[in-house]
Amino acid sequence: MAHSVSRAGDAFNTVALVVLVFDLTGTGLGVAGAVMFEVLPVLLLGPVAGLAADRLPRRRLMVGADAVRTAVALVLVAFAPSVGVAYAVAFGLSAGAVLFNPAAGSLLPEVVDEDDVVTANSAMWTTSVTAQIALAPLAGFVIAAWGVEVAFAVNAATFAISGLLLIGLQAGRTPADIAVRGWAGVLAGVQTVRADPLLTRLAIVQVLASLSAGATSGLLVVLADRWLGVGAGGFGTLLAAIGAGAAAGPLLLRRFITASDKRWLFGPFAVRGGVDLTLAAVANPIVAGGALVAYGMSTSTGMVAYQSTLQTLVPAETRGRAFAFYDVLWNSARLLSLAVGGVLVDIIDIRLVYVVSAGLLFAAAAVGLTTHIPTQPGTDD
Repeated sequence: MAHSVSRAGDAFNTVALVVLVFDLTGTGLGVAGAVMFEVLPVLLLGPVAGLAADRLPRRRLMVGADAVRTAVALVLVAFAPSVGVAYAVAFGLSAGAVLFNPAAGSLLPEVVDEDDVVTANSAMWTTSVTAQIALAPLAGFVIAAWGVEVAFAVNAATFAISGLLLIGLQAGRTPADIAVRGWAGVLAGVQTVRADPLLTRLAIVQVLASLSAGATSGLLVVLADRWLGVGAGGFGTLLAAIGAGAAAGPLLLRRFITASDKRWLFGPFAVRGGVDLTLAAVANPIVAGGALVAYGMSTSTGMVAYQSTLQTLVPAETRGRAFAFYDVLWNSARLLSLAVGGVLVDIIDIRLVYVVSAGLLFAAAAVGLTTHIPTQPGTDD
């Protein structure tokens, strides 16, 4: 429930932040800069956050992260918007998420049985993104009518509610591994990934996919404005289309999704590559919305498979560090993607960014699907 409430507020934050920066700068590079400030905390704090998720009580860490994000979101309510303030808020909210996410991902197997991990992940995704379906387009209209301050106030309230809900959680009150210390402890998550062929292959594919998705997700507002011509309200609707697909994916396909199955881990990247090609080729907002529904479905089903795989394969005592390692890999590649995409979009057509993105996603799918991976329990492969 806490996760879903927080994600619902993020719908307002996602729209508000990119719209604010794009209005203030008028450039794709400015938008990319905002997303870069979201990535930096992952690179700077990720390894330490993973260690904290295993070293400290996970519930306490999550409550503290929500308190930090509540305060940061209120900054744009209290102060006049500027590019510098927007970048600082992006950095602060991301820093809170860096602390929250490894702890949250690691905690789920303590709450449900192993056989129910996929079902639990599916339910969490469906619940949280269903809220986004309604709130993303509403955020665009709220911003147009009353400004970004209202959107950030809503986001702050959701973080506060999430923290209050987590206080009553019984799981995660004791550390998973109280013996971890120093950099040797930090690197234990990397060693866990390297020891498993499936986790190693997944790490490589995650880098390829992030090189693609970093630019396209951060620059969707530019595509909406320059290619589709739908503006801020339309951008929120496009995000809602992704949310609709993300909600429908686990709901419709849950019984087919299996942890450690490479078809569900890597197949969705091919679908997303096809969506990027469609967005680059067709300037019709309706077609774009339909394609983004498919994008959302593939993203959510792939994420459920990914989360469930890590939660079932990685031991509890190193799970936080493994999640943090993947986050660092993803966001390192995402930062490079944003830097290149942000420059290219102001020099050449935004569509070329999406074409290159599609190629990287097809490569990620090919690497994953054609590589031999030892059969895991519970799969047919």
